[in-house]
Amino acid sequence: MIPENNDYKLCHAQSLYQACMYEEAFKVTEEIIDEDCRSNVTKLQAAIKYGQEDLVSAKNLVDSCPVEDPDTEANLGCLLYKEENYEEALNKFSTSLQNLGFRPYLAYNVALCHYRLKEYGPALKYCADIIERGIRDHPELSVGMQTEGIEVRSVGNTLTLHETSLTEAFNLKAAIEYQLKNMDAAREALTDMPPRAEYELDAVTLHNQALMNIEQNPAEGFEKLQFLLQQNPFPPETFANL
Repeated sequence: MIPENNDYKLCHAQSLYQACMYEEAFKVTEEIIDEDCRSNVTKLQAAIKYGQEDLVSAKNLVDSCPVEDPDTEANLGCLLYKEENYEEALNKFSTSLQNLGFRPYLAYNVALCHYRLKEYGPALKYCADIIERGIRDHPELSVGMQTEGIEVRSVGNTLTLHETSLTEAFNLKAAIEYQLKNMDAAREALTDMPPRAEYELDAVTLHNQALMNIEQNPAEGFEKLQFLLQQNPFPPETFANL
């Protein structure tokens, strides 16, 4: 371990951020004084303030990032999304997607904006794009095998799974099908996602499992919902490159 190394400190701060330990993460970022890390530190600090619902500080930090940084447009989109300005957020995310090419997290953010605008067709289309890319590029993630009844091992919460945005896409697809009263399709979206053990599941997946299966198994559903009341929030929209 090399705790005095700036790259180490940045990784440590990112880990704390992912664990929703925002105050601890911000304190670590304040210890990083290397100018070579400044841009990444500022973006991480903005994400931390965003996670703390301090949108004014988050916007000030994002505004201090270089305009030519491709992440700036996406991060401004996240701020607009949080302000419930879904049309403008969609424009920001769409512009980033056009400029950077396909990025799963950007496609997911676009889908999420369409969902908030009740434009379910485009939202499902972007979810399908994410899923298709994930199946093609990462067959090892066993997409759809649980639905087919094939015995599969957990793929774990790996960096690869995070980068594909497959979990987010399947959860959003399930939410859309639920809104459209297509309950079988909603449940199938949840079983199609890459397999993980129950203790590895994120809060959104647990919530959706509880909600969409509560009529068939009310006791288990209420148990999951009760558990979720004790957990840290899981933000639906994603800051760039975190």
